[in-house]
Amino acid sequence: MRSRDRVLQSLENVYRSAFSAAEEAEDKAAMARLDLEYQRDQLQLEVLLDVRELLRPREPDTVDKTTSLLEKAQQIRKLTKLR
Repeated sequence: MRSRDRVLQSLENVYRSAFSAAEEAEDKAAMARLDLEYQRDQLQLEVLLDVRELLRPREPDTVDKTTSLLEKAQQIRKLTKLR
């Protein structure tokens, strides 16, 4: 499984490439759109990575009790609940 940093770096690389192309073409509208899309996609990806982390089995030496599927679902609900 890819690390969190590697996934986020891949996203950044894709957007930097597209942003550079828009910058060379002096397309300010595309640059603004790409900036907004990057921020949105980064937030969505970070939430998905957080969910992945919550669902991933933990190492036996770091867990003092077994987390049930219901407890994991409750953790995800807390994570995604808007405040």
